[in-house]
Amino acid sequence: MIISWWSAGITSAVATKLAIQEFGSEVKSIYFEIGSAHPDNHRFKKECEDWYGQEIEVWSSDKYKDQFDVIEKTSYFNGPAGARCTTELKKKVRLKVEKTLEYEHQVFGFEYSKAEINRALRFKEQYTYSKPIFPLIEKGMNKSECYHFLNEANIKVPEMYNLGYRNNNCIGCVKGGAGYWNKIRKDFPDVFNRMADLEAKKGNSCIRGQFLKDLDPNKGRDQKVIMPDCGNFCDIEFSDLTHPQLEMIFNEPNKIRDMVK
Repeated sequence: MIISWWSAGITSAVATKLAIQEFGSEVKSIYFEIGSAHPDNHRFKKECEDWYGQEIEVWSSDKYKDQFDVIEKTSYFNGPAGARCTTELKKKVRLKVEKTLEYEHQVFGFEYSKAEINRALRFKEQYTYSKPIFPLIEKGMNKSECYHFLNEANIKVPEMYNLGYRNNNCIGCVKGGAGYWNKIRKDFPDVFNRMADLEAKKGNSCIRGQFLKDLDPNKGRDQKVIMPDCGNFCDIEFSDLTHPQLEMIFNEPNKIRDMVK
């Protein structure tokens, strides 16, 4: 069995398709259901299942529903160690999957970019047991090319991308900055107000030193909304580490592909 981590994002969707094309029925795609994703994800999931010719298996936390539930019960928003909701809703569920299923490899949707190649190389070093496969890096595909790949398959990307978000994270991600939260204020005011009320109740905040109820509506408005991808492994573990060979090999695709294999 080969596990492909499907996150409702465009890169994981295309990576899963490439894995199925190469390995066929050996691939089992798995999705972590959280209660705060955009409802359009259900449409995207169904279209991908039709495209793959197989169902995407759904797993979820048996303790928490969404990031609001995690914060309500733990009083933890975000910090140097990352977001508690990522740990509870994704990482712990991933560990359960790994202990339950017998597998040979895991497929990840890291794209062909300098930052993502760095993550892939570090990931392979730190999680050797997963025997990772990175189809997009092996084929030199970035996120723009994944858009095109889906378009050719007549699959509309998830609505969060159409709204201008770079990643299809849960709505109201605690990792977001001022620009992100002001966009949430505009696009999903109920979510913004719910998080602001929860911050006031818990006496802690998503943005360090800044409560949402006091956030200037114009702050970060003209900045490009950049959000880290909320994956199954913590971004914190890779964000400040540059693989020593990355600068040397980045312009040599064949060497990169050999290293991630």
